[in-house]
Amino acid sequence: MQEIRVPENNVEKAIKEYGDMVFRVCFVALKNEADAQDAVQDTFIKYMQKAPHFENSEHEKAWLIRVATNRSRDMIKKRGRIAEIEVESIKSFVQNEEAVSVLEALGSLPEKYSVVITLHYIDGYKVNEIAEFIGKTPSAVKMRLQKGRKLLENLYKGGL
Repeated sequence: MQEIRVPENNVEKAIKEYGDMVFRVCFVALKNEADAQDAVQDTFIKYMQKAPHFENSEHEKAWLIRVATNRSRDMIKKRGRIAEIEVESIKSFVQNEEAVSVLEALGSLPEKYSVVITLHYIDGYKVNEIAEFIGKTPSAVKMRLQKGRKLLENLYKGGL
C-alpha cells in the first residue's frame, strides 16, 4: 500500500472546490452514477498518493480533470461496452426537467464530445483551458465542440 503524502486539509479543500466538477466530467463520460463516483474517488486517491505540486489553482484543476478523464476512459475500456445513461441518476442531482434532457442528450454522445461540451457550456471553461485539461490542441477542442453541437442538434431534431 502506498503511503498518503498530501495533508488531509488540502484534500478536503480540493474535494470541496472541485468535487462537483470532477463528478460531472466522470458522469457524462461513464453515464452512470456509481461508476462516476468510483472514478472521482480514484481521482482523489491519486491526488493524495502523488501529492503533486501545483503552480496555481488552474494547474490543480487541470490535473484533476485530466486524471478524471483518463480514469473514466480506462473504466470504459475495461467494461468493453458503451453504457446507457441512467436517467433516474440524473434526476437525483438535477432539479429541472430541461437540464435532465440536456444531460441525457450529452450522455448519448461519444465521450470525447460530451466531456468538452460539459467543460465549456456547463462549467464555463474557455477552449484554451479545456485543451490544457485534456491534453489536446485548442483547434481540436473547437472541432470537438462543433461536432458535439451538431450531434446534439441532430438528436433534438430527431426527438431524442
